[in-house]
Amino acid sequence: MKQEIKINTDFIKLEALLKYSGLVSTGGQAKIVIQEGQVSVNGEICLMRGKKIRTGDEVSFQQTMLIVV
Repeated sequence: MKQEIKINTDFIKLEALLKYSGLVSTGGQAKIVIQEGQVSVNGEICLMRGKKIRTGDEVSFQQTMLIVV
C-alpha cells in the first residue's frame, strides 16, 4: 500500500514520520522497529532513527510505503 505524507517543514525525522503516519503508536515502538532493521529509506535498510526524511523520500515499513510530499 502506498501512502502520501505531506510535511510542511524541510525534513522530518524517521521515527517521527512513522509515528505521524500512524504506522506505529509510540516513539518507543518506532525506535525498536528501526533498530531491528524493519524500516527502509529509498530502498535501503536504515538503522538511524534520527535520519532526516525530506520531500521525495520513500520509507517502507511492513506492507506500506510512505512517500513524503
